[in-house]
Amino acid sequence: MRVLGVDPGLTRCGVGVVEGVAGRPLTMLGVGVVRTPADADLGHRLVSLEQGIERWLDEHRPEYVAVERVFSQHNVRTVMGTAQASAVAMLCAARRGLPVALHTPSEVKAAVTGTGRADKAQVGAMVTRLLRLDAPPKPADAADALALAICHIWRAPAQNRLEQAVALHASRAPHTSRAPHTAQAPHASKGRTA
Repeated sequence: MRVLGVDPGLTRCGVGVVEGVAGRPLTMLGVGVVRTPADADLGHRLVSLEQGIERWLDEHRPEYVAVERVFSQHNVRTVMGTAQASAVAMLCAARRGLPVALHTPSEVKAAVTGTGRADKAQVGAMVTRLLRLDAPPKPADAADALALAICHIWRAPAQNRLEQAVALHASRAPHTSRAPHTAQAPHASKGRTA
């Protein structure tokens, strides 16, 4: 499984590609950051971000794209930029027919470090160890993108089994062709309505 992880951001969007399967050593194929100038027009920044993500998709040909799920923060401006960058990543993937998975920061931290409250240094250290790198990827956005890809590789098999079980249960559930019978109170005469 080859996954492009995207840590969305309008100024710095972390990207990282990891290949492997759950339970086996993973391999980093690439890591970096797509940058846009803070003083540029928003539309131009989004186009630059799209072009950067498209280059990563062209070069690495991932089978899946894992994007950090946008969560509420106090700074609305930061949330908006993150949401816009996230939407660009999802659009690029959808245009190519690639499945997109959204993972919360807590899910990613828990998958990589064992705790959903890990700090960026802990995530970077575990990414370095899991991918057998010489040093943590810089900046932290790049390490977070790799962590997203790792999280998806490890969680996807369990998620697929869960979805298959739900589908199987739904297919085995008894289907009724008519609405359930409900008892009605008897009427004194047929012509009257209650």
